Amino acid sequence: MQITNRDAKDAPPAIIIGLDSLNGLQTARLLAARGVPVIGIARDRSHPFARTRACREVWEADTGGRGFVEKLVAEGPALGGPAVLVPCQDMAVLHCSRHREELAPWYRMVQPEPEVVELLMDKLAFQEWAIREDLPIPPTRILRYRADAEAAARDLTFPCILKPTLKTTLWQDKAASGVYRVDRAEDLMPLYDECAAWTPVLVIQERIEGSDAELFSCNCYIDRKGEPVATFVARKIRQWPPGAGTSSLGEEIRNEEVLHETLRLFAAADFRGLGYVEMKRDARTGRHYVIEPNIGRPTGRSALAEACGVELHYAAYCDALGWPLPEQPGQTYQGTKWLYLRRDIQTAFHYWRTGELSLREWVRSWRGPKTWAVYAPGDLRPFFADWALALRQAILGRERARKKHAPKRLGPAAEAEN
Repeated sequence: MQITNRDAKDAPPAIIIGLDSLNGLQTARLLAARGVPVIGIARDRSHPFARTRACREVWEADTGGRGFVEKLVAEGPALGGPAVLVPCQDMAVLHCSRHREELAPWYRMVQPEPEVVELLMDKLAFQEWAIREDLPIPPTRILRYRADAEAAARDLTFPCILKPTLKTTLWQDKAASGVYRVDRAEDLMPLYDECAAWTPVLVIQERIEGSDAELFSCNCYIDRKGEPVATFVARKIRQWPPGAGTSSLGEEIRNEEVLHETLRLFAAADFRGLGYVEMKRDARTGRHYVIEPNIGRPTGRSALAEACGVELHYAAYCDALGWPLPEQPGQTYQGTKWLYLRRDIQTAFHYWRTGELSLREWVRSWRGPKTWAVYAPGDLRPFFADWALALRQAILGRERARKKHAPKRLGPAAEAEN
């Protein structure tokens, strides 16, 4: 990636809320490459992704609560004109919607009506609405209380996927994964008891049979008039953690059913802005099921769309300002792949140990044109810092495990007695 600043003196800045996330890093780079001056907001300025040179400055604020709203209001008058908000995490999307009037004097963003945001972000409300709209969703239970989890353990067919209705800041801090796979009914209650402390309501869904490669997605941008001006279909090849995580290797692909259901869902909701729907194809029946929508923010593989010429991010930026939208050539289906190198090494090693992936198959899966999630020749600090952080965490984890399992030393008195 080559970062340029052409026309930066004339273009209003884009404010990336959640720079210390993969979505934030990729979005900052893509808009900077388009000549847009970028300001990042990070909860942790020392995070590897917050070290990108794509931003002209980085502010530190709580991106999971009102903290970033207060920072935006404080900085707004000094910006010299309207800036474009680009939330990159779920809680940031929610707070941008709930505080839209407070932010309106200084910031622009294309959003649907507040009730649409709440509907599509609340997994409980979405599940009930999806049933009314006859959308294809897997068997699901809402877990408000422990008794709901006990009933789900009796009624559902396992394996299942457990996930939060909303990824709160506490969930992001505590959870080892965005979602958890529950293989047996008896495994649900211990996991529920742990996760229930991190988010008010949980959702459990029957897992649709099939590998990671049966997970498809459609990214789209729907303009302020309600027109889907950009769409892009992709699929996962591998994800971390395996079976219930985020993509480590993905590729563009043709899937008309996923495209159709995505546009049908967002049209039914009267949605505007950046949207994403993940669907899974049942390996036994070939039927596709909606897993979840994500709205109002970029996703990991939306950068793959940009690499293939579908400009989701810049379209959102232009539409927020009332500028003409970039021409979209449409998806060309060249088989371009998106690779998060560090995560895919972890995933491939896991599958190699279980005998599900050979070294030859792994190398073959990387073939073809690629775009990188973190690696960028003109912006290497996030890449190396990400590896360094992972190495420190691995060493720390081993040290903790060693101390946990080390034999306890007896005190002097006890040693004397023995």
